[in-house]
Amino acid sequence: MKARAGAILACMVLGSAAMSSLAQSVAMTGSMGSKALLVVDGGAPKALAAGESHRGVKVVAVRADQVTVEVGGKRQNIDLGGAPVSIGGGGGGGGGTQIVLTATSGGHFVTSGSINGRATQFLVDTGATSVAISADEARRLGINYEQGERGMGSTANGLVTTWRVTLKSLRIQDVEVYGVEAVVLPPGMPHVLLGNSFLTRFQMKRENDMLTLTRRF
Repeated sequence: MKARAGAILACMVLGSAAMSSLAQSVAMTGSMGSKALLVVDGGAPKALAAGESHRGVKVVAVRADQVTVEVGGKRQNIDLGGAPVSIGGGGGGGGGTQIVLTATSGGHFVTSGSINGRATQFLVDTGATSVAISADEARRLGINYEQGERGMGSTANGLVTTWRVTLKSLRIQDVEVYGVEAVVLPPGMPHVLLGNSFLTRFQMKRENDMLTLTRRF
């Protein structure tokens, strides 16, 4: 397994967006007084007060640990630090079939999502055999990786100990996939690498700076 953990230095500016016809992914990452810090469709965090809008998401009410937003006439409460919530569009409950991402200024495809219901950030990496997670991030996500199958993996930093696990769920935008194979690596990484154990379940189509993943199974 080559996760290229040490070779990928991803730009920290996030830049993914869903097409207007699809549901929007919204997460609350913090609060600043009367403003909520929101991440919409994996974009850069934006501080918004009640009545303000960003990328079609309108803030209705702000509390210390929760925000109420409205998208396309639908209202939803979003908890601080929770997994991104899909609002609006035709899908719901993780039943979507298509993910649309736009490249960052560095040419990478980065997006917010969740693993086992907990929010995280992904970087698309077609060179990684499996979804790859750093040990620190795995612990934060509540993954008991040390109970997984132990092995060795090759990275830019040489051979490292790895643990193979199965993720209960992995969600991006309105698409949720279950039983995804992943590998946990000791080196720290700024993102979870979205490798082929997830990507092969989709048909991938790139047009300029837009990447569309359409679910196959």
